[in-house]
Amino acid sequence: MYEVTVERGFSSGHYLRNYKGKCENPHGHNYKVRITLCGEALDGAGLLLDFRDLKHVMRPMIERIDHQMLNDIEPFTTLNPSAENLARWFYDETNRQLSEMTSGRVRVKDCTIFETDTTTATYYE
Repeated sequence: MYEVTVERGFSSGHYLRNYKGKCENPHGHNYKVRITLCGEALDGAGLLLDFRDLKHVMRPMIERIDHQMLNDIEPFTTLNPSAENLARWFYDETNRQLSEMTSGRVRVKDCTIFETDTTTATYYE
């Protein structure tokens, strides 16, 4: 099994619904998202997936939420914009695109959201 990983940053605001404490109030984070891909077979160039291609897949997702209030953007208008739900959203969106790009040869192994340098949430299946 092969793995490749890319990490990107973005800044967004959010607040947590159904939560009692400081995080129920609007606030922001300088997030990082780390996505690790996996697959058993390399392409003709000897790559699982070019890092540039993974960055290209991630770019529209990050541009959509960078410097935005997450609670105002689907699916977070109803889904709580927790680090856990952000990790699942990146995981699902990236997997969907990779399935089309690689005919299922490459999939997301896991996705980790860094809310701070010392606090993370990871989603995997």
